[in-house]
Amino acid sequence: MTIGKLIRIARPRFNLYLLGPYLIGCTMGFTSIQILFQWQFWLGFVYFTLPANLLIYGVNDIFDYETDKLNPKKQTYEALVTPAEHTRLWTWIMLLNVPFVLVLCLVFPLTIVGLVGFLFFGLQYSAPPIRAKATPFFDSIFNILYVFPGIVGYTLFAHSLQMDWHLLLSAGLWTMAMHTYSAIPDIAADRESNTHTTATVLGSQWTLMYCLVCFTLSGALLAQVSLLPGLFITLVYGFMIALSFSANMAKLFQLYTYFPLLNTAVGFLLLLSIVFGWA
Repeated sequence: MTIGKLIRIARPRFNLYLLGPYLIGCTMGFTSIQILFQWQFWLGFVYFTLPANLLIYGVNDIFDYETDKLNPKKQTYEALVTPAEHTRLWTWIMLLNVPFVLVLCLVFPLTIVGLVGFLFFGLQYSAPPIRAKATPFFDSIFNILYVFPGIVGYTLFAHSLQMDWHLLLSAGLWTMAMHTYSAIPDIAADRESNTHTTATVLGSQWTLMYCLVCFTLSGALLAQVSLLPGLFITLVYGFMIALSFSANMAKLFQLYTYFPLLNTAVGFLLLLSIVFGWA
């Protein structure tokens, strides 16, 4: 297995979905530019860039082969991992993840909370015995895995678990909405492989309604912490969902490809609001 394929499996365009929450958590726990000179900051930065992404997406590709081989997206937009590559991929996942997790847990014990949450939800989303991906609504809920890097970053510097519940719940609802939206283009392949998800149960239109509710609640909760990012989420994501209602599946997938850029803008806005203390 080449390095190039490992990077494709780790979905570089989605790396900020883990790295972004980590950066926000770090900034909330250490509100100074001096954070850039802390070695533990860079330890977590590297971990949530490639190793952690390879873990969640690699495990997903291993256990989703029967669905992925039917999904055209895996031939172009993402990489198809064949059964013959599974052992090598497991080896790379272990080699790149275990050292980081051990150092973080042993040197900064409070990060165990965030790391255990990340590993549990990240692995059990795709892998047995839970395999939440194939259980409607659990597939959505288990994507709170993306919140836990923020908890790791916060505990790394604040040495405390006292985080604002509005922010945590807002982030959880946002991840639920994003995941469920991403499952809409997969409805046909999932149904063909007899994989049951929130999207296959609700259908595309009701799934969009579900996403709209989650995004709206997420924005409302975030507005309690920082008004501007909260309003931005409510209005911009609401607009994207509105466009999606009238889109065919090809157009909806095209809209889906814009979300990494949009999510980056939201995360950057939230980061600025923390740094500059915007209400």
